[in-house]
Amino acid sequence: MPEKKYVITTRFGAGERLDVFLSRQIMEFTRSQFQRFIDKELVLVNGSFKKPSYKLRPGDRVELDVEIPPPEDIQPEDLPLQILFADEHIAVIDKKAGMIVHPGAGARHGTLASALLFKFPETRNVGSPERPGLVHRLDKETSGVMVVARSPQAYFDLKSQFKNREVKKIYWGLAWGKMPQPEGTMDWPIGRHVKYGQRMSIKTKTPRVAETRYRVLRELREASLLEIHPLTGRTHQIRVHLSTAGHPLVGDKRYGNRNDKRRVPRLFLHAHRLGFRHPDTGAWLEFNSPLPDDLASILKSFE
Repeated sequence: MPEKKYVITTRFGAGERLDVFLSRQIMEFTRSQFQRFIDKELVLVNGSFKKPSYKLRPGDRVELDVEIPPPEDIQPEDLPLQILFADEHIAVIDKKAGMIVHPGAGARHGTLASALLFKFPETRNVGSPERPGLVHRLDKETSGVMVVARSPQAYFDLKSQFKNREVKKIYWGLAWGKMPQPEGTMDWPIGRHVKYGQRMSIKTKTPRVAETRYRVLRELREASLLEIHPLTGRTHQIRVHLSTAGHPLVGDKRYGNRNDKRRVPRLFLHAHRLGFRHPDTGAWLEFNSPLPDDLASILKSFE
């Protein structure tokens, strides 16, 4: 009996490579592992075997005859963690660049989730077992302020605030070139790329509303330092919007200029400020994180 079955629709999987589709649906295995499974004829599409590059079509039935391992419990790890604030309901963290927020394919250890379990063991019973206490996320390369729930009450209240766009999120980003206006709004809907399913794009069959406001803080010779306010929280939203506008973030290897001769250490994107209502008292709280030393050095090199 196949372990998993999927029916492809115009809004679910159509146009994606078979291996990419499976790696997005089942996080326990990597894309390369799925390619091996497909080559070993452990995957059926409409009852027959296909190549990993096969493009899925509406109506296709995908069957996977691989035993899916049960999810591993996240283990607490004593990792460096900069705490800006903590009480019995929440903790506010200044995340360092390079730390993955929660486990995924090929990344089970060294995550923020493991560090939180060590420091705040009660988060194991808050939210999803794979994302204990986490109500939002930052990309691995993005640094800055995050809020974490330490109680179920806080978890559901904060999730509601993010969903209803009540949370104030301010980022600093260094974008290539000069922006067309001192401030503006980018509102292209985004979703999974029609061809490359692991990328987000405005070229998508599943567009979702996305809105990003920006304000120019400083104009440099080659780039602009921006204050960025995402009103929605789509995956890679800021990076996709700025890239689409022709001003990708400096150091963005996925959505930026691959011919860039400058070899900056990492993506120049920092979650500078986070504001929200305290889930218990209702008081408005705001927390700031200064520009990290590595980004300050990159900025100075552009002056």
